[in-house]
Amino acid sequence: MTDKKISVVIPCRNEEANILPMYERLVKVFFEITADYEFIYTDNASTDNSEKIFRDLAAKDQRVKVIFFSRNFGTSDHGYTAGTELAAGEAVVWIDGDIQDPPEMIRQFVEKWLAGFDVIYGIRKKRQGSLFLRVSYNLFYRIYKKISYLEVPENAGDFCLMDRKVADIINQMPERDRFVRGLRTWVGFNQTGIEYTRLDRSAGKSKINIWRYIWSAKKGFFSFSYAPLELISYLASFVTLIAALGIIFFIGLYFVYPVRARGVMTIIVLVLFLGSIQLMALSIIGEYLGRIFEEVKQRPKYVIREILNNKIGNKSG
Repeated sequence: MTDKKISVVIPCRNEEANILPMYERLVKVFFEITADYEFIYTDNASTDNSEKIFRDLAAKDQRVKVIFFSRNFGTSDHGYTAGTELAAGEAVVWIDGDIQDPPEMIRQFVEKWLAGFDVIYGIRKKRQGSLFLRVSYNLFYRIYKKISYLEVPENAGDFCLMDRKVADIINQMPERDRFVRGLRTWVGFNQTGIEYTRLDRSAGKSKINIWRYIWSAKKGFFSFSYAPLELISYLASFVTLIAALGIIFFIGLYFVYPVRARGVMTIIVLVLFLGSIQLMALSIIGEYLGRIFEEVKQRPKYVIREILNNKIGNKSG
């Protein structure tokens, strides 16, 4: 299909049951695409037998590179970041190591890329898994579409192919708190999506719990939206208007029907209401301040313990 080099970045954590099946499927796919490719696995401090499997695989195939992080650095965003910074291909593919995204779709991505598109992403038209997760994902994308200043395609995950120039721009971005699918959209260029059905896991267990999903959603919201800050302004204006109307009402009531002031419970409710709005405003401001705090410290995005089949040497991102 092409003689251009393609890099595949695959973040993993405790995926011992999926490493070899993923590798075998990728090899079959790339047999029909190009002979010049590399598979870059990023291991996020796995505690199972993944490291041994990776070492055996890298010893057998020099096109397999493995990045071992010094500790668990959280979600797959840092895995994609580290792999993309190491990638040497003219195109870079992102795909999770749990095989929920079908490697066979990469062929369609490459066809679109050769036709002139710079970014080709998968759109999950149907998702297997629990009803709660399906509803949560759908709700996230709907809210995100409403409040974000970016038009991130609905149900578009990390699974994608990017041209070299897109990968280079993402590599230059200094953010430490990274929402990579948002960064991919922010870059722009000629992008398109291909629909597919995302499968359930065939082996292993998800490493992401409900709190991690919430954390990832917050990262998406606060990285590419000012709507929470605008909400504070709207609430402040609303409360000010209600307070002004209340003052006018009670002044008028005093002249029409002068009685001793009453309503201790009303005062308590109003104080609690105003206090809750203030706490919410502080929490929203705190989210932004926390992210600014992380950025200004300028710590590395990740720390690499070792890289297999890499001539450049170990580094931190």
